[in-house]
Amino acid sequence: MSDTITVSGLVATAPRHIVTGEGLPITSFRLASTQRRFDRSNQRWIDGETNWYTITSFRQLAINSATSIGKGDRVVLTGRLKIREWENADRSGINIEIEADSLGHDLMWGTAQFSRTISSGNQSNSHSDNDDKFPAADDADDADAGDNAEEGELVGVASGEAKPF
Repeated sequence: MSDTITVSGLVATAPRHIVTGEGLPITSFRLASTQRRFDRSNQRWIDGETNWYTITSFRQLAINSATSIGKGDRVVLTGRLKIREWENADRSGINIEIEADSLGHDLMWGTAQFSRTISSGNQSNSHSDNDDKFPAADDADDADAGDNAEEGELVGVASGEAKPF
């Protein structure tokens, strides 16, 4: 049985990217997730316990995360939870691992620019996600597109161009 979990936190180590002898890309890093709560008696936010996870991604997610995620980034991920007990001569403990299915920056803490990768054979091309979703957006006059936005359209903050959602 595999448990699915969603976690947000801080990337605590530089992502380590390797490619196995069989050609399987793997990227892993440690994630610190600290829950915050509001202490009503002191009228302030306080940190709770920090949970530590080892995050591992494979294949295209490993390649994309190795080039996109860095130490100190705030991320959100969903994956399969694996809890493993370990023991050696001196010590014992528990490893909590998450095999990531999806991973991205936590936009609660900042902004990001998305660039989709398209893999065809051994070649990988990258282009803006908006190229396919909004082909007609380039034809709109940026100066007055926001004024002509209809219901059901999202107006871009920076450019003012209307895009259907």
